[in-house]
Amino acid sequence: MTLFSKRTFLLALIIALFAFLAALAGVFVGRELFGDRQHADGLHELLHERLDLDARQHARLEAIEARFAVRRRAIELELRADNARLADAIQAEHGNGPQVRAAVDKSHAAMGELQKETLAHIFEMRELLRPDQAAKFDHAVTRALTNDER
Repeated sequence: MTLFSKRTFLLALIIALFAFLAALAGVFVGRELFGDRQHADGLHELLHERLDLDARQHARLEAIEARFAVRRRAIELELRADNARLADAIQAEHGNGPQVRAAVDKSHAAMGELQKETLAHIFEMRELLRPDQAAKFDHAVTRALTNDER
């Protein structure tokens, strides 16, 4: 292999590696944002259909869910922007340079914020429940977090 072809091969390998890492990051973000919708839907089904909420609880739950939907959407848009910045940084640096690392850190911060907001949402929903309802809710949350089907 000549020097030029070794450099070309190495550059192609680096680009392929970063494309793979960007794809992995995209899968992770996608799973974080959309992969657990089944569990979230299960929690909401439990709240709305199986816990026998009274009218006051339903009204409070609707308000809680509306606030969270706005906040979740804002963070999801932030994550999309972070992914675009990461793609731009990878394209510019073709390596794990300072722009790429900064973009990854920013994306991770937004992912962490989404997780914190989701937990706050879960705890806020739990506060409106009676003790008997809360026990069932806690069990469903634990199952959702551990993927335990029991």
